[in-house]
Amino acid sequence: MEILNAADRLAALGHESRLTIFRLLVEAGPAGLNPGGIGERLALPGPTLSFHLSHLARVGLIGKRQEGRFIFYAANYAAMDELIAFLTANCCGGAACLPQTAQVDTVSKRRAKVAEQAPASTSAPGTAAPGGKVLVLCTGNSCRSQMAEALLNHDLGGRVHASSAGTRPQATVAAGAIEALRLAGVPTEGLFPKDVDTLLEQPFDLVVTVCDNAREACPIFPRALPTLHLPFHDPHGEPLQSFIRVRDDIRARLVPAVRDALGLKP
Repeated sequence: MEILNAADRLAALGHESRLTIFRLLVEAGPAGLNPGGIGERLALPGPTLSFHLSHLARVGLIGKRQEGRFIFYAANYAAMDELIAFLTANCCGGAACLPQTAQVDTVSKRRAKVAEQAPASTSAPGTAAPGGKVLVLCTGNSCRSQMAEALLNHDLGGRVHASSAGTRPQATVAAGAIEALRLAGVPTEGLFPKDVDTLLEQPFDLVVTVCDNAREACPIFPRALPTLHLPFHDPHGEPLQSFIRVRDDIRARLVPAVRDALGLKP
């Protein structure tokens, strides 16, 4: 690798936003992410994101591909390995530079912390879930996905264990969602917003996205998973009746769709 090429790539990564984008794409894996998913996670305006993506692509650190109407960006792992090899060539004559130290896995620690703090599931105690594990995703995990989690666990009678999460979780579950569930006699204990990153390694059998933003920003799971996309109206800031209508819509469309996708009998 030429030193000028290395300098160009290091200069590109010397900008905080570009370094953050590149690390996100490295973590996302070969499938990459579309600009909508990147922008939502990093809260970058479209023009700014486009500028940084173009810069990273120009120096060869990322590539892009088109799937239908969508463009996806992915890290160029070969270029990354080449840069690392250039930086560490002949390091210490092949001897270990530093004593071996344990790697700090912050994501795993965060997942473990969430698991410890999580209240009991809304499923009935002691019930198995032979139908499978379902993850319901939306952006804030404060309304639609929470109602879907509770309704799936309640209506499918222990045959399914549903969880919900968000790509940018809010601090609390919407009061309207809790009240709409309560009025329908659906338990709400254990409902709280969760970051999808804390659930990536769980063995889900089906992922359901209930808003378009979550569909675009859906993370890369360790294994391929069947997915359903069933968007619902966002009732935030509206009267309770709007939450009730969304609750009923979820019950009418999402619950039977999940049941059918998992091959369960009505």
